[in-house]
Amino acid sequence: MEKAREFLEMSSEKESESVSRLTIHPHRVGHEPSFYEDFALRGIRVDRVEPGLVSCTFKVPRRLTDRTGKLASGAIANLVDEVGGAVVHVEGLPMNVSVDMSISFLSTAKLDDELELTSRVLGRKGGYSGTVVLIRNKATGELIAEGRHSLFGKHASKL
Repeated sequence: MEKAREFLEMSSEKESESVSRLTIHPHRVGHEPSFYEDFALRGIRVDRVEPGLVSCTFKVPRRLTDRTGKLASGAIANLVDEVGGAVVHVEGLPMNVSVDMSISFLSTAKLDDELELTSRVLGRKGGYSGTVVLIRNKATGELIAEGRHSLFGKHASKL
């Protein structure tokens, strides 16, 4: 716990003052990206969208690497969550809620690696959907991670 505290502490009074002067405006949903979207999702390029399929490209940015320079496992989990949710999203309905995710971390990606993220719908039953997300190194084809993602949401009325 002490190491975590040291890592998060400001190293100087000047850093502390500059952080305390930051102005963070309230997020206006639908009008601008949130801090989260800007930090975690900036740089994803959607290449292909079909019913039941979303394919994206993402270049690993420094802000999402761990102290060894590899794409952080939390960033991989976030990508599985976002791209897995995007493939089942229906315009005009609220986003689905993640029910369960399991991720197999098979390899690593480093700073500036270009990744291919592919999400497919495995099936749907009522408001429940299952997806699989594959994250590959675009240059080598190596599988970085495979995520299974189940979500629940309101489905469109048949009326």
